[in-house]
Amino acid sequence: MADAQKTVRKADRGHERPRCPVSRTADGAWQVHGYAAAREVLRATDTVQAGLGIETVEKLPSRIRRPVLYQDGAEHREQRRRTARFFTPRRVDGHYRELMARVAEEQVAAVRAAGTAQLSDLSFTMAIEVVRDIIGLRHSRPGLKARLERFFPEKFGSPGLTSARGLYWLVRQNANWLRIHLADVRPAIRAHRREERDDLISHLLSDGCSDAEILGECLTYAAAGMVTTRAFICVAAWHLFDDPGLLARYRAAAEAERLGLLQEILRLEPVVARLSRRATAALELPTPDGGARVRPGELITVFVDEANTDPEAVGQDPHLLRPGRVLGQGPGAAGLAFGDGPHRCPGAAVAVLEADVLLSRLFALDGLRMTGAPRVSFKDDIGGYEIRDLTVTVSGGP
Repeated sequence: MADAQKTVRKADRGHERPRCPVSRTADGAWQVHGYAAAREVLRATDTVQAGLGIETVEKLPSRIRRPVLYQDGAEHREQRRRTARFFTPRRVDGHYRELMARVAEEQVAAVRAAGTAQLSDLSFTMAIEVVRDIIGLRHSRPGLKARLERFFPEKFGSPGLTSARGLYWLVRQNANWLRIHLADVRPAIRAHRREERDDLISHLLSDGCSDAEILGECLTYAAAGMVTTRAFICVAAWHLFDDPGLLARYRAAAEAERLGLLQEILRLEPVVARLSRRATAALELPTPDGGARVRPGELITVFVDEANTDPEAVGQDPHLLRPGRVLGQGPGAAGLAFGDGPHRCPGAAVAVLEADVLLSRLFALDGLRMTGAPRVSFKDDIGGYEIRDLTVTVSGGP
């Protein structure tokens, strides 16, 4: 495709969006590339989650409640309804904004003092502090950040019992689970049992969840809110460093316009670009030739990065950054980067705001520049990416 040659993507997965909005692989699985069909899949109620490690979760005893990410149907809707208060606009603006500002000022002060820093480190600190407040992890022993870095490594193996490497990853990850439970989650549970708070752990305790179930939920929120936000902040900064016009527009803009600009970057650079569902009933997907009929039990994978560059939905030059695009089909300026339907990311507004709070302060530093060459690695199972070695330096620094 011609427009694929004009991409400004930093995390370029190296393929073009197929002309066909819906296709099928040799083994019968469906692949969705068009925006309209992708929305149909993500909003469908006759599907269940697939991928994202759900095969491992399904092996757990039935008595153990699954984290909300792996729930579907009435159980999932009820949990989302009861936790929605943690993500309302009023809560985000009145509670998290002050925390974000404090953490951002601390990070900027550290850059100014040292003269240089890794943005992946600064952004991970921001994401950790916000998510731990939502969860209620306020009683951790020192070293939470290092424990999370070990739990969410840049390169992740496939745990299993059929090879030495698989066994290594299985033992390694079980040890990481135990470290986080003993040093972070268990102390928080004990504190919350003594004094109830308005956060996720108190909510889970009131639901009668066990320590193991709370640990699983905490790590699910950590993966969804910490790792992805770190990658988003890094890729947004990279675009701003590389495009003087975009940076000037960002610096001069009011908050609402800055948030829209960041969402346009996320539309082009979705952190998680593969979302999978399994049909539980027949599902009709829109196509130019009349529709594709998915049968119960069949697997569907939505290619978010391709759907978000569908010119039918996002207009001309879909692979270029055009802040202020009007997407004719919701759910917002970031397209499907936060998903859609029942499993749309509840913390979308939190992630975009914390990115802006940090970046707006960082780019206010005199003489800020990017040194070195950022490095991108991919997680093929979810179409995710990590950005490392993005070094920021201020005047007088190295």
